[in-house]
Parts: sequence; structure tokens; C-alpha cells
Amino acid sequence: MIQLSDITLRHGPEALLESTSATLYPGHKVGLIGANGSGKTSLFRLLLGEIDLDAGELSLPSDWRLAHMAQEIDDLDRPAIDYVTDGDDRLRAAERRVATAEADSDGHAIAEAHAELGEAGGYDAHARAGALLNGLGFATAEHQKPVSDFSGGWRIRLSLARALMCPSDLLLLDEPTNHLDMETVVWLEDWLRRYEGTLLLISHDRDFLDQVVDSVLHIEHRRLNAYSGGYSSFERQRAERLAGEQAAREKQQREIAHIQKFIDRFRAKATKARAAQSRIKALERMEVLAPAHVDSPFDFAFPTPPPATNPVLHLDQVDLGYGETRVLEQVSLSLSPGDRIGLLGLNGAGKSTLVRALAGDLEPLSGRITASPKLQVGYFAQHQLEQLDPEASPVTHLARLTPEVPEQRLRNFLGGFDFRGDMATGPVAHFSGGEKARLVLAMLVWQAPNLLLLDEPSNHLDLDMRHALTVALQGFDGAVITVSHDRHLLGNTVEDFWLIDHGTVERFDGDLDDYRRWLRDRPAETGPESGDDKAIKPKSRPPSKATRATLKPLRNRVDRLAQAVDQAAERLHALERALADPELYAETGAPRLKALLSERATLQQKQSDLEAEWLQAETELEQARDPQGA
Repeated sequence: MIQLSDITLRHGPEALLESTSATLYPGHKVGLIGANGSGKTSLFRLLLGEIDLDAGELSLPSDWRLAHMAQEIDDLDRPAIDYVTDGDDRLRAAERRVATAEADSDGHAIAEAHAELGEAGGYDAHARAGALLNGLGFATAEHQKPVSDFSGGWRIRLSLARALMCPSDLLLLDEPTNHLDMETVVWLEDWLRRYEGTLLLISHDRDFLDQVVDSVLHIEHRRLNAYSGGYSSFERQRAERLAGEQAAREKQQREIAHIQKFIDRFRAKATKARAAQSRIKALERMEVLAPAHVDSPFDFAFPTPPPATNPVLHLDQVDLGYGETRVLEQVSLSLSPGDRIGLLGLNGAGKSTLVRALAGDLEPLSGRITASPKLQVGYFAQHQLEQLDPEASPVTHLARLTPEVPEQRLRNFLGGFDFRGDMATGPVAHFSGGEKARLVLAMLVWQAPNLLLLDEPSNHLDLDMRHALTVALQGFDGAVITVSHDRHLLGNTVEDFWLIDHGTVERFDGDLDDYRRWLRDRPAETGPESGDDKAIKPKSRPPSKATRATLKPLRNRVDRLAQAVDQAAERLHALERALADPELYAETGAPRLKALLSERATLQQKQSDLEAEWLQAETELEQARDPQGA
């Protein structure tokens, strides 16, 4: 096991960890979490022997083999599959001994070297490396490409494959999902659950942590605090500890009320029973767990956006792509005020292409995109992080957007994104990726858009900032389209999904669990994208016209009943407001009071009947869509 005893670890004069202890047991899978800059990466460097303790003792078994993923890879001419195989040092050493023995024509040495090579797994190494590459999204044709041909995100995948290739007793992974799509994240979860060694994992993806780890090590106030269970269990335990702190009570109640408002809104609008219920449960869990984040440094909300006419955007027979290459074809869709859409699809299917077109950054190859005359778009994409002025401060970036606003107001606003003091007025040149992402989000929020287009907004953000963004999005009154591999963010901020697949955009009838099954059941198609998104491939989807014909009347019935439920809910709310009138309870108001109470009782019964009928219709729709109950 790994024993950290009363350790102190400094970065310059600052103590990251101070007089703290922890134990990592063999075979355990541990999530290492904490705010950016709290010392997570430094702890990894300590375990790798790259830095020393300032005080205390580290006990690490001397015979343990360590594997970790490098965050940067140089330009190399080495083929990708060879680079990945290089991760197994023992294998490569055995191969060298075989080569030496064969060059010396020493029969005895050759036999011993080949036996050692077999013990090192040399005879299936190529197949194992290929399987890792395939699992991480590389097509077989890409295995022989040199490392230098791959972009930064795909090189990180190569680094991850190399770490997984190494037989290890301790595996250290630092943000392994940052450049993965949802399909590949699911594959990695399955691989890590089968891993038999000790895993120490840094991740800001709470659903990924829940799927993989069995305990959490939280860095807080320079101490290591151990919690049993996954990330959700950690939140519950920490929430219980913090719930009694009266100083945080007011913020807790504000946030809980904020989340409850979204739950109520979503419950009234939901039109898919299984999907609706799973999301409502997730939101209700968020309500309970809100106290776990009361000491977060982030506290912001979207201002009320200006109204936009309906539709906000309309696409009519639109083809999208680059030059002669079409990525999406014949896209016809409308976006209404208040819509909350999550885009699903494989990496390279066209999600970013669609978002760029909606943002006005990409002209259609054919067809027409019509925008509301009052449309104000807030667009977040990773390339915007690099477009920040490195010499300007966060305050200056906001002041350029609204020169008339006093500086103190700008500083107050930036404080909600944890840009305080010198950080608010200093240049952004040395900001980390997470700090740049927070600034771009702050600039987006500041402009009060009525349409948010978010392309992987949670990349580089820590767990507290992801939580704050989730809560802020729940309170946003405009339309939202989100691309994200963060399932928690999607599940708690969107109401409907669109699936992008084989050049088409279609409504996805289901939730993220259904999408996970869709990923599992579809034929494998892997490989790095060419440019921003892949070109259209020949369609391999099963025939669906007959299925759609069967589903249409069922879906129409579901939608009709959902609308009736909404209307009943609205009328009940109106009745409750009317019943709050004090004059009703005077003697002269008795007849009207009696009539309102009678109408309310009748409507409550009608609403109950409608909800039962709606849920039954949803069940029939689900059974027709998935007769095997998968």
C-alpha cells in the first residue's frame, strides 16, 4: 500500500499540503479531487519521484510498477502503435534481449530470451496495443501513422493508450477524459473497472468518477480528506458535514430555491416519461447535494435575456461542410425561445459544425438559416480561449465590451468567477486553461445573450466551477444548445436531445442511458476526424420509415396529453393565485370562494387522470420504440 504520513508539500513559499496523512490500499480506485491549484498534480509528481517532500514520509512499495499519461508529446516519426507499445518497458527490454541473443547465435540465450518475451506478453503485444487504439477511437488504418501527424487532442489519446499498455501496480491518470467523446469515455470506464492495480485518478467529470472509483481523496485547506464511495457519495458526506454550518445557510437556501425552480419548470414541460423521470431524479439529487458546494468561490447567474421572437433560429434544407466536403445534409429544424437542447453524436459526426453554423461562423453550402431579428448569441468554443488578449486583464476584457460600465461593477461581477484582487487586474498571459475558460464564460454571461451555444464548456473547469455553471444554466431563461461529454452537465441542464449521425440531425427519443445503449449497439466506426468534423459516410442505419410510421401517432398522443397536462397545471396555478386574495375570505366573497374551490377540486382530479394517461401513453411509446425493453 501507499502511505503518506504527516506530509508537507510546497510550491515555492506556498504550502499545498501541510501536516496531512492518507493511505491508498492495493487494488483500490481513488478519485483525487480539489480546486485547481490545490496540489493534485504535485501529488502525482511526488509519487512519480519528480519532486521531494518538504516534511513527512512517503512509503511506496519498491517493487510496484508505475504508469502515467504524459500531458505533452513531442513531434515523433514513430508509428502510433509502436509509440503505444513502448509503454511496456519490460516487453521492450525482452525484445532487445531476443535481438541480442539471435545476433550472437547463442541457442541457450535465444531460448531464455524467448521465454522471457512470452512472460512479458510479447506474442500478443501488437494485438493488445491495437485494441487500445481502437477503443480510444483510432481506426486501424491510423495505427501506422507517425505520432507527428496527429493533433494535440489525439496525441493525448496516444499518451493514455501508452499508459494503459504498461502492466502496472499503480496507474496515475490526470484528466484522461478531456479530449474524449462520450463513446470513448464509456469504453475507458469499462477498461478501468477491469483494471486490477491501484488507480489514482484526477478528473472533473463527476459521472466518470462515479462509474470508476470506489473512494475519494479530497484536497481541502491543505489537507487530504478520505471519503468512501464515488463522487456522489463524497458529495452527500460532505453536504452532511457542511449542512450544520450556519454561516453558509443563506447561500444554501438561495441555491436550493434556484434548483427547485428549474425542477418545477422541467417537470411541467417534460414530454418523455423515462427520460423525464431520470432527469427529475437527478435534479432532486442536486437539490439535496447543493450544500456540498456552499464554500465554492464561484457565484454567478445569467441576467434576464432580451425577448426573442419565435422561432429563434430556423434551418431550411441546410447543407453544412467545408469546400466540397459535406458534413451535414438537408438539415431542417427550428429552435424556440426557452428550448434546451443537448447534441449527441460520435466525435466528428458534425456537432461542432452545426454549432458554428448556428453561431454565424459557418455559411451554409446550400439552404437557408433564418434568425430572429432580436437574436443575441452567446457562443463558447475552445478556440476562443486562445483569442484572449494575453496582455489585457479580465477587467479590461469586460470593459472593451461595455466601456460605459464603472470598473468597480466589472470587478464585482468578475468576483463571482473567482477573479479577485490582482488576478482581476493583471494580464491573462499566464492564466491556466481553466482560468481562461472561466474568463471566456464570464464574458459570455456579461453580454446577456438570449441564445447560448456551448461547445464543450466544461473542459478545463474544476468540479466546483462545473457545478456553478450547471446551476447558472438551470436559471437561464433563453434557449440553449450544448455539446458536452460531461453527462452530469447535460442531464441537469437540457430537456431534449438531437442526435447527429451519418450527416443527419434528428430528435433523439430517450435519455443519456438510452444513448449509452445506442452507442453499445451500433456498429463500430472509429478514427480521427479530418478537420473539424468528418465528412458524411455511407449510411448503415437500419430501415426506419416503418418504425417512424408506427411511432408517429403514439408520439402525437404523448405530445397532446403533455400539452393538456401543462394547461391544467397553468390553470391550477392561476386558481392558487386567485385563492390567495384576502377578499375571498370575507363574508361577501363566500360564493366565489366556493366556486373556485370546486373548480380546483375538479381540476386536480382531471390533472391526476391526465398524468396517468400521459404516463401510460409514454409507456406504450417506449415499448413500441424498444420492444425488447433494452
